Amino acid sequence: MAALYGGFATPSETAGLGALLALVLIAVVYGVWRVKDLTPILSATIKESTMLMFIIGMSLLFSYVMSYLHISQSLAQWIVALALSKWLLLAAILALVVVLGFFLPPVSIILMTAPIILPPLKAAGFDLIWFGILMTIVMEAGLIHPPVGLNLFVIKNIAPDISLGQIIRGVIPFVGLMFLAVVLICLMPKIATGLPDAVMGAVAAR
Repeated sequence: MAALYGGFATPSETAGLGALLALVLIAVVYGVWRVKDLTPILSATIKESTMLMFIIGMSLLFSYVMSYLHISQSLAQWIVALALSKWLLLAAILALVVVLGFFLPPVSIILMTAPIILPPLKAAGFDLIWFGILMTIVMEAGLIHPPVGLNLFVIKNIAPDISLGQIIRGVIPFVGLMFLAVVLICLMPKIATGLPDAVMGAVAAR
């Protein structure tokens, strides 16, 4: 965390550093110093990473197809063209993000929809920092709800004795809490904007 927020490493580099420190911790705590003792750990890591990379790769391929066919962009343009009221526009956009989150990773959703939806939201008077936090919460909810919730498969791989159905039922309350957070942030925007305003000032934060 110090390397990441101190600006010494990128998120990818920080992940590599975390993995290295985890190996050091295993060596110190459990006395695993020999390479052959690490074989089961490395083998399990490769299996899990391969499974996740296949999921991510297919979701990126799917997002490329949707982008190439302009499906996501067309949906976003259609919502903007409806000329809805301020809060209906926000609700429609968040609903679109929820639906896209069923199939696409957060980065793909941002790249395909942000250039289209941000100008009308700004024109409607919404704080874009505030909206960015709302959108992030909704997209992160997509990581734990089916059918392509990446974290569902991570949990399934960590706990293979638990069925995927049980895992999905277990995460439903957390999805509900995330949408409750969205409602609270809409009712009390200072939850999202209070800290940036305090640190950078209300004008600078915008």
